[in-house]
Amino acid sequence: MKDTSVPEQAVSQPAHVLQHLTQALPGLTPELQKTAAYVLENPNEIGVSSIREIAVKAKVKPNSLVRMARRIGFEGYENFRKPFREQIRRGGYDYRDQAKWLQSLGSGGQPDSIYAEGAAATIANIEKLYAMNKSVDIKAAADEIVNARRTYVLGVGLVNAVASNFAYLANMAIDNVVSIPQEGSVPVDGLVRADKQDVLLAMTFKPYRREVAEAVEAAHTQGVTIIAISDSPASPIFEGADYRFLISVDTPLLFISTVALSALLESLMAFVIADLDESVIASIERFHQRRYDLGIYLEESQ
Repeated sequence: MKDTSVPEQAVSQPAHVLQHLTQALPGLTPELQKTAAYVLENPNEIGVSSIREIAVKAKVKPNSLVRMARRIGFEGYENFRKPFREQIRRGGYDYRDQAKWLQSLGSGGQPDSIYAEGAAATIANIEKLYAMNKSVDIKAAADEIVNARRTYVLGVGLVNAVASNFAYLANMAIDNVVSIPQEGSVPVDGLVRADKQDVLLAMTFKPYRREVAEAVEAAHTQGVTIIAISDSPASPIFEGADYRFLISVDTPLLFISTVALSALLESLMAFVIADLDESVIASIERFHQRRYDLGIYLEESQ
């Protein structure tokens, strides 16, 4: 930064950058005011469009954007728009903006950047998972699943496959875990007979799914033990939950990252297996042997 008068917070968040630009607007030249006005009215373009694209839309020269950034204390336009790009990398914009940002990297000859951004986000999400959640809580949640009459696993949309996979794996060892909703139904249908003897393992992430929140609310009313997994302490499924697991789903790619969710469920499954007595080994062996007997698995060559 060339101008030390720029508040430190002005470079940390897009909202702060825009606020600082608004405050500086009266002191800019007419050309820079025109440039700044477009930026303030179209903030979603900053992180996803090139400087030339914005200049064309604002009907100014590209250098005007550079001068605007420098005039308010930034070293250049790239420094000015860095917080906006960071927000997109963390999944802070909508899908259209993220897609456009990825395309800008690809068209700019930066495929390695896409790979590197994805790797960084994946590693960060895993690190946050183990930093934000305690093994003793995962163990306690596993105890609930083992001792429950039935455990319902609820995940819809993007996380449905992850939720279903947990139920599938659990059923190799125990037969009281089911995935909901069943085809042709809604989540609350699957919980109609659930009560205090049962467990609901539910997950949803921004933008939160209404049917999941409603199912959790219904389960809470019925006395069901609730294990909730989400991405914010303010998540609607955390209210009234008996166990809350907070994970990060940030990604520079589209939608959300399910890496941390998969890792958490793998840990939960490991505790479930560890919780059971030796009969679980025989149960898993019978499961796999039956698949060999039915020809589902390919026989390994000797």
